[in-house]
Amino acid sequence: MAGPRIPNLFAVPELKEKLLFTLLCLAIYRGGAHIATPGVDVQVLADFVRNQGAGTFFGMYDMFVGGGLSRATVLALGIMPYISASIMFQLGGAVFPHIDKLQKEEDGRKKITQWTRYLTVVLASFSAYGFAIFAEQQGAVPEPGFGFRMTSVLTLTTGAMFIMWLGERITERGIGNGMSLMIFFSIMQGFLPGSALTLQFLDTGVMSIQALIILIAVMLFVVAGVIAVTVGARRIPIQIPRKVMGRGRIREGQKTFIPIRINSAGVMPIIFAQAIIVVPGTIAMFSNLPALRAMSEMFQPGSSVYYVTYAFLIIFFTYFYTSIIFNPLDIAENLKKQGGFVPGVKPGAATADYIDEVLTRVTLPGSLFLTTIALLPFFVFNTFGVPFRFGGTALLIVVGVALDTWIQVQQHLHLRHYDDFMKQGRVKFRGRRGRFM
Repeated sequence: MAGPRIPNLFAVPELKEKLLFTLLCLAIYRGGAHIATPGVDVQVLADFVRNQGAGTFFGMYDMFVGGGLSRATVLALGIMPYISASIMFQLGGAVFPHIDKLQKEEDGRKKITQWTRYLTVVLASFSAYGFAIFAEQQGAVPEPGFGFRMTSVLTLTTGAMFIMWLGERITERGIGNGMSLMIFFSIMQGFLPGSALTLQFLDTGVMSIQALIILIAVMLFVVAGVIAVTVGARRIPIQIPRKVMGRGRIREGQKTFIPIRINSAGVMPIIFAQAIIVVPGTIAMFSNLPALRAMSEMFQPGSSVYYVTYAFLIIFFTYFYTSIIFNPLDIAENLKKQGGFVPGVKPGAATADYIDEVLTRVTLPGSLFLTTIALLPFFVFNTFGVPFRFGGTALLIVVGVALDTWIQVQQHLHLRHYDDFMKQGRVKFRGRRGRFM
């Protein structure tokens, strides 16, 4: 079935309302991302990011908030405090049985959502205070002190809570996941200026037209690979036998499958790996010890130690995060309760072992793919001298969010076409019945 055409997007009233509401919320988000926090010299922070902040935690965080941190905006913290709180509860479910029990109940999930909001306030407050201290250390605050720090905490925490509320409204009344769309547009904001600078390099002769063509071909190949791996999955066949429902009713047997995605962990392994590998550089930035400076140079992009460590961390966190979000024991128990089974495999523990074996095998190419996507931009962009780096993390987020949003748009259009078809069918049936009466 062919996908929907762009002009049809606004032909459905419900979809049109959702799209316009989503665009309005995103416009408000990007507008607020240009309002500066009181008492901060924005130019000083911008110079810091340009000179030495790209390889630190500051530079990585700034990418996810669309440059809001380097511009010291009221929305500088972005959606990251809420995402961090959500990840903490998600990981907590694998450690604390009480949280795991709540995640499986509807009322429990509502309670965890409320706890996540409270934790977001706490994380945003600490992050805002840390940002205020950092801005003072960089000389970006003309009048430092307690008053500036409290103003920053109040302003940035309020901005983080507003973004959380805005993202929830997009998810509830708009199209797509609000949190993911905010990160998507934040990342895409840096793509257009980088593309313009690339064309400027082409005009001045710094980059040749052949290098630009090769670069575009490599990026298209990588995007196609990301799409293929994102939607790719290994299907485990499931057989559900016939069942007597009572009063002579029999439920027919069904054949279905369990999809094991090649990249079940998504972009989280790269985010975790980046958060750890930028720690030496971030620590050395605030220290004058020669040993820390030397260690920081070892973990800078371009060194073999950096690439090997980065690859190892991505592979490790891919298996670690997949084991948390995918529990073969729960799947085997649910299948056993429903009477389903994997053909040729005994129900219960044997099924769990079989699913775990398949998951382990599928995760290996997924982890190697994530490693390739994360490291390829370093070699490609350094070779061609591109003035911006559209890295692996950003690429996976952009492609993944775009695919999920487009799938939701298709679902709305198909549902609309199905409703129209059913209405037309009822009208025709009534017309024929009227002729025979």
